Amino acid sequence: MRLISGVWHLRGWFRLIVVVATLSAGDLHRWNPPMSVNGQKPNIILIMADDVGWNDVGWHNRDIATPNLNALVESGVELRSSYVTSLCSPSRAALLTGIYPFKLGLQHGVLKATKPHGLPLNVTLLPERLRRLGYATHMIGKWHLGFCNWAYTPTYRGFDSFFGFYTGQQDYFRHTTDGGYDFRYNKKVFRPKTKRYSTTTFGKHAADVIYNHKRPGPLFIYLALQAAHAPLQVPQKFEDLHRNITNQRRRKFAGMVAAADEAVGEIMTALRKSNMHKNTLIVFLSDNGATPLGAGNNWPLRGGKSTLWEGGTRVPSFIWGKMLKVRTPMIHRGMIHVVDWYPTVIAAAGGKPEAERDIDGIVQWDMLRLGLPSNRTQFVYNINRITGSAALRMGKFKLIEGNPGFNSDWIPPASEKDDDLKLLKQNFRFHRRSFNQTLLYNVEDDEIESNDLSHTYPDVVARMRQILEAYRRQEVEPFNPKKVRKALPKFWDGTWSPGWCR
Repeated sequence: MRLISGVWHLRGWFRLIVVVATLSAGDLHRWNPPMSVNGQKPNIILIMADDVGWNDVGWHNRDIATPNLNALVESGVELRSSYVTSLCSPSRAALLTGIYPFKLGLQHGVLKATKPHGLPLNVTLLPERLRRLGYATHMIGKWHLGFCNWAYTPTYRGFDSFFGFYTGQQDYFRHTTDGGYDFRYNKKVFRPKTKRYSTTTFGKHAADVIYNHKRPGPLFIYLALQAAHAPLQVPQKFEDLHRNITNQRRRKFAGMVAAADEAVGEIMTALRKSNMHKNTLIVFLSDNGATPLGAGNNWPLRGGKSTLWEGGTRVPSFIWGKMLKVRTPMIHRGMIHVVDWYPTVIAAAGGKPEAERDIDGIVQWDMLRLGLPSNRTQFVYNINRITGSAALRMGKFKLIEGNPGFNSDWIPPASEKDDDLKLLKQNFRFHRRSFNQTLLYNVEDDEIESNDLSHTYPDVVARMRQILEAYRRQEVEPFNPKKVRKALPKFWDGTWSPGWCR
């Protein structure tokens, strides 16, 4: 594999500190027209896995059976410095808006089913932009961006169709959560005639969308997989692929990832049979790092889901497509943040991302298709005024202020011992109260965050604090409304349904 290193620029520190308060990152990019097959706009499939950590995919861990994903990595570009936020709803919001969650009021926790809020309605989502470019737009899987009013739901936010669920998690077979049923086909409650594992159902539906797509217009699919979020449920055949894993919980989790891999295989088969694979761009990433309490794993990275550590925010990711003009396979270490996919996909689709003036995303199309250095030299992990925590990446340095999160250890994959879960819970409780300080790491040389350099480079800490302070002035009040009893499924024929907020 060829290796492309990230580029680190520290020129003009002072100028950057002054400018950052007035310019969004979206103003700082390059754009070139898309490269497609026969002059046609590329089909785009954006796949977001759920709670899949750094050590939960086959190209990082040979114990995990992901042959279809591995094949795409081996003929595509693996993104070794792909970052998201540390939680589900914020990452999904950032992906579809190109805006940091702390500017949307979504920086504190995830959207709850009984709370009257959602992704703000005054922002334009990625599918809306792609529609204007002539794309058919379809969403499959987990929404988790609000549904108290129909206006918050996918078919009102730019998607031609929606096949999935509104809430944050559910039973993979029964499609129920917290006493209510949650499965929709567009606006209607959908009840499959036969009980089927949801990951399989989503993969087959994505394949059907491809088979039924009316060409020559381009196709956009946002596949937000449920896997491998809790609960730990998987058909036995997928668990049996991992008999070498002795811990049962870890074996089930690995099976859930394998089921997601099979779903991707269904999509690739449909693309080939429909003769669409030569003009399709596929992006894969996870919404956040894994939670060890749920049997996922981020080894050797530190921390996990809901933390500011690399294990919570740096995720497995790749891009694949015949229009990429690089020699593959390639490993690219340049920084790319989840907000970058919004303008980058628009650029790949032939749009004009420079028109997007109020976003934080930077166009990375040349980085991806030509193997050039990343246009990004900094990003904000998060800013949360409720917890007082924040983190900033600037070049090779990472600054953390406040508590990075409740799980701050380095956790190897679960072993056969029954006390693993007990030890993890003890670790979780310990780290709830053990951090409240300023930390600095060189994450290029120390990606596992083992050596705090805050006392070695006080000038760097001071400069990065100034930049963080400029971003803090852009933070909006976190949405944290009270629960609404009318949201409960018992008022909506046993389903989680819109219609109970304005």
